[in-house]
Amino acid sequence: MWKIHIKSCIFVKTKKNKIMKKVLCVLGLFIILLSSCSKEQLNGPCNCGLVLSDDVSNYSVVIRNNCSGNERRFYLLPGDWMNAFVGQNYCITNVSSW
Repeated sequence: MWKIHIKSCIFVKTKKNKIMKKVLCVLGLFIILLSSCSKEQLNGPCNCGLVLSDDVSNYSVVIRNNCSGNERRFYLLPGDWMNAFVGQNYCITNVSSW
């Protein structure tokens, strides 16, 4: 009798077991997704940022970095300056971060 009782406990699927299995699967998936993202993936590349202001007299823009939050003025070529709109993200290709 004792052996039958142990076997029945192992193989019986209850609603409680099914719910617990689903909870563990969802929790595991959530942990994997959160741990697989790096800061750069969440914020974008570290050579990009939000254009805060521009100056037509010298074709410069002030950009706040996506990763560090630092602000820096960049002097652009006139054609590049025309594509750097205030309030939008813009990437500077010759720097890695600031």
